[in-house]
Amino acid sequence: QVQLVESGGGLVQTGGSLSLSCAASGSIASVYDMGWYRQAPGKQRELVARIFEDATTYYQHFVKGRFTISKDNAKNTVWLRMDSLKPEDTAVYYCHADILTIDFARRTYWGQGTQVSRR
Repeated sequence: QVQLVESGGGLVQTGGSLSLSCAASGSIASVYDMGWYRQAPGKQRELVARIFEDATTYYQHFVKGRFTISKDNAKNTVWLRMDSLKPEDTAVYYCHADILTIDFARRTYWGQGTQVSRR
């Protein structure tokens, strides 16, 4: 059993900042990469940013320079710092993680989602 628990969503003004966090817990042997997706009303879920096992990062063009993804391997936690927020950033943000469990099963896990909305 693996759980991803997110926190940090909320209301924010245009141009403001918000930080999201996601902690993975459970029967974890190794975490390969973690990241964030988002889904706006009426749209498909889309990748926002990923951070890989070697700490390499990837950002979608629409958040590059505004969002920062980071992680703490010891805590199996990933953060997303969002600056200069735009109205189009309003969405439910989902954490995901590529995890190997102690029974040697590797799969992607998802958090429950956290809402980021314009104030």
